[in-house]
Amino acid sequence: MSQNRTYNVAIVGATGAVGEQLLNMLANRNFPINELTLLSSKRSAGKKITFKDKEYTVQEAKPESFKQIDVAFFSAGGSVSKALAHEAVKHGAVVIDNTSAFRMDPDIPLVVPEVNEQALKNHNGIIANPNCSTIQMVVALEPLRKQYGLSKVIVSTYQAVSGAGVEAIDEMYEESKAILQGEAIHPKILPVSSDEKHYQIAFNAIPQIDKFEDNGYTFEEMKMINETKKILSLPELEVAATCVRLPVETGHSESVYVEIKEGSPTVNEIQQLLEKADGIVVQDNPKAQLYPLPVNAVGKNDVFVGRIRKDLDRENGIHMWIVSDNLLKGAALNSVQIAESLVKQELL
Repeated sequence: MSQNRTYNVAIVGATGAVGEQLLNMLANRNFPINELTLLSSKRSAGKKITFKDKEYTVQEAKPESFKQIDVAFFSAGGSVSKALAHEAVKHGAVVIDNTSAFRMDPDIPLVVPEVNEQALKNHNGIIANPNCSTIQMVVALEPLRKQYGLSKVIVSTYQAVSGAGVEAIDEMYEESKAILQGEAIHPKILPVSSDEKHYQIAFNAIPQIDKFEDNGYTFEEMKMINETKKILSLPELEVAATCVRLPVETGHSESVYVEIKEGSPTVNEIQQLLEKADGIVVQDNPKAQLYPLPVNAVGKNDVFVGRIRKDLDRENGIHMWIVSDNLLKGAALNSVQIAESLVKQELL
């Protein structure tokens, strides 16, 4: 990054779980900030947050909040992004949006810097940050795409409750405590925050994340399917997804089956290919029971890949196990990396 300029930065949703991680990432990676503005809903306005030993008062997000802002990180829900992102752009800010509001807009780049950094050159003020489960998968898929080509991807996700917000984490712990004490539980958050049925997450697995579409897939599954095709620039790629919520606080896990177009690489060759890729750590030694675990990925920036093995029936089939911290690479880190790429390419 250029050391010659600093930037006025705003965070919308500063009091949320991703907002907190955004602040940590900006500090840890020493992003060149001139002035920092922390924004939230009216309900959370007035809260105090410390960043780099300086205390900031959270303000209510309004259209005029973005005057003199260079880059605005949005992580307060799709409705907020739809209401305020274009207002921020009108004031001259570049918006990096962490919601699903703009991801499939053909005029808005959907970016994972290790995969399609070049797409940033086509931004018109808004850049979409992909879904957390999509990000970690495409980071692992990109080296295979470049080397062998891809024809099919089938993924089953095992997603942490932190992906549903702080209230869902609290509910998991409350339910766990109640069950262990023989008390009644009253689920109210998962599988989705709506008027639909809610199920306990403690000691359970819920095969629904977000609402069901008419085709039988959930919105979360369709996000993975469509976003993967867009990020990899492979509209004809066959992709299927099943997304499951597990009682894990942080760290999404994925079982991914891939069919490549060309070649028949050995497991060792695939391991070496992934080890050379940016942002990937290979943990793959079955004899030593070495494989990625979500509990070990918490607080780490990388995507961890293991359980790499060839399919028993298809020569071009490869199975992988992919794990990452969904609040970091799945959200905050990727957003900050986008900002760093904008600075590097002088696009801010």
